[in-house]
Amino acid sequence: MTDLFEPIAWPLWREDKAAFAGQLGRSFRETGFAVITGHPVDDAIIERANAAAKAFFALPEEVKERYHDAAGGRQRGYTPFATENAKGRKQADLKEFWHTGRELPEGSKYRETMKDTPHVGEVEDFDAAMRAFYDALDTFGRDLLRAVAIHLALPENWFDDKVEMGNSILRLLHYPPQENPPPKGTVRAAAHEDINVITLLLGAEEAGLEVWHRSGQWLSVNPPPGSLVINCGDMLQRLTGGVLPSTTHRVVNPEPERAKFPRYSTPFFLHFNQDVLIEQLPQCLEEGGEPQAPITAQDYLMERLREIGLVKA
Repeated sequence: MTDLFEPIAWPLWREDKAAFAGQLGRSFRETGFAVITGHPVDDAIIERANAAAKAFFALPEEVKERYHDAAGGRQRGYTPFATENAKGRKQADLKEFWHTGRELPEGSKYRETMKDTPHVGEVEDFDAAMRAFYDALDTFGRDLLRAVAIHLALPENWFDDKVEMGNSILRLLHYPPQENPPPKGTVRAAAHEDINVITLLLGAEEAGLEVWHRSGQWLSVNPPPGSLVINCGDMLQRLTGGVLPSTTHRVVNPEPERAKFPRYSTPFFLHFNQDVLIEQLPQCLEEGGEPQAPITAQDYLMERLREIGLVKA
């Protein structure tokens, strides 16, 4: 682990909000990433979700395919292996994944554009395990945004009503074993940035996450056990005019002796409410942030989903 990713202790938030917000903001400004230790997501919730995810990915392909909603942009349910590509690349990533979305109340105005997550009957605990995991990460993500708000000289609760019904997604990722070890330096997931506001990522069982640093080198992110990696997404970058950057990252293929092992990962992509207008904060423009045209969160999401191949133009 490099000093650039010096862990930030979550308990500090309860003791000194300004100090925690300062550490988080400095890490975001330097790398677009931060490592949080002592996070509040219960180990039992994590273990339960991981077990259910592994059971789902072990199902026969024809069963998983029943949950594939290509027409809906694959925003809920299953996406088959080698479907998604990084922006600007034609070659697909070597992964399959599942999306669990927000559970909307009856009569929500967002129902027209946010589908329900399909029920998985083949894995007994799947639905409940993913809902508990989703809710825990959603709650923690809102707390982290309160720290971001303090860092940006905004009211602590500035983000609260802008993400409470956001189109946030829990993604269960599976990189299958590779029977023939790939060449060293090749990638499982090509270099990309995240679309959303912030991403919460629990440490994967297998290494491979790398971040592109402004010094011109790839840096490995190897968080200590029990920690969470947080990174800025494109929506936060756009809101701040680049003051908080959405940093390019990738997942490289393992060393040959680890190629036969699968890699599982569970990023939570926290999104704005779909009708939130993303426009640069005045204080960020004063700091030298880049001005860009205002755009709603939904329009921006759809623009990016077309670029990565999940929605066909």
